[in-house]
Amino acid sequence: MKLHKYGTPSHRLERVLSKVAESLGIHGEFFYTPTALVISLTEPSGDEMTVVRRVTAGAFDVDKLIRFDQLLGQVEGGEIVLGKAINQLAEIDNASHLYSQPVYAVACSVACMCVAVFFGGSMAEVCIAGVIGAVVAGLELLHERQQWEHGLLEPLAGVVAAIGSILVARYLFPIDDRLTTLAGLIVLIPGLRLTVALTELAVGHLSAGTARLAGAMVCLATLFVGVALVWRMARVLRPVIELPSDSANHWRWIALAVAPIAFAIVFRAGYKQWPIIAMVSILGVVVSWAIEPKLGVEVASFFGALAIGCSSNLYARVRNVPAMVPQTPGMLILVPGSLGYRSFSALLEQHTVQGVQYGFTMILIAVSLVGGLLVSNAIVSPRRIL
Repeated sequence: MKLHKYGTPSHRLERVLSKVAESLGIHGEFFYTPTALVISLTEPSGDEMTVVRRVTAGAFDVDKLIRFDQLLGQVEGGEIVLGKAINQLAEIDNASHLYSQPVYAVACSVACMCVAVFFGGSMAEVCIAGVIGAVVAGLELLHERQQWEHGLLEPLAGVVAAIGSILVARYLFPIDDRLTTLAGLIVLIPGLRLTVALTELAVGHLSAGTARLAGAMVCLATLFVGVALVWRMARVLRPVIELPSDSANHWRWIALAVAPIAFAIVFRAGYKQWPIIAMVSILGVVVSWAIEPKLGVEVASFFGALAIGCSSNLYARVRNVPAMVPQTPGMLILVPGSLGYRSFSALLEQHTVQGVQYGFTMILIAVSLVGGLLVSNAIVSPRRIL
């Protein structure tokens, strides 16, 4: 029940549990959704036991995922007794995060700044997006520490990000407040969760995929509700300014070099994993950028995900570590979560056709990413299930 807390999809988790049960000489049937885990075990004597547990999926944690995978490998190989393995699982689960809260907040801020560069923001907009990203990260950490009501973080973060952007645009210097709001919220936008949900649906895990997809859409909707409320109530404060972008092309490459490291820290990956995460992420984005002008964003997304999946699986085979380690941070730059946000924004402004188009493009890109990952598993199969 520990792997689900750190971002393991249902199809991978069920296969891991089945393999561990087989290594222990027990027949097991497993059913996992983001909120429930059903385990049915049958001993060689014929005795059967079924357990149902209420679970809550947590944030992706690369460091703990690697340690869990290594421990499960020892269990499968008979190198450690089950009782000791259970104690070590608890120790890993209770261990503190790899990075301190200030480091995590700075990484979120840098990630938001890089995303603002990708969106074509000016230098002022990039800096404001970084400040908003740090504030949103602080709210996330405060939400975790104070154990606020589940679902409160997203609308609260949307309100804070929108208010901050509007006040800066009104009273300090002219910026595109919508761009800075979107970039500042990028860490909370569930684009990766949407892609994982479609992957689960594609491989036949309908219950888990449907539940995760519904959760992702509700998360995106509540996030945008906070933004929309501020836009409506502070309409008179929002300046109407058309600003040319002064984000030169070379800044995109600098942001591309920095963003993978920032996302690696956000996902709590150790510094030893930074080089492979950076290489896989940059490879996927470069492939996508090279193909998009000629064949369109959908084909570019497919081949970008294919490059990330193949390189991640190859690394997993060579180093005998989970392919999810470089794959998940690499995919985060490609996922279309921002399009869902823009779809809600266009619908709010009664631009129905544009809103529907953004939403359809989001689904199409997400499906293309899923297709690329599935094909990569057929081309280069990973040695480990994770």
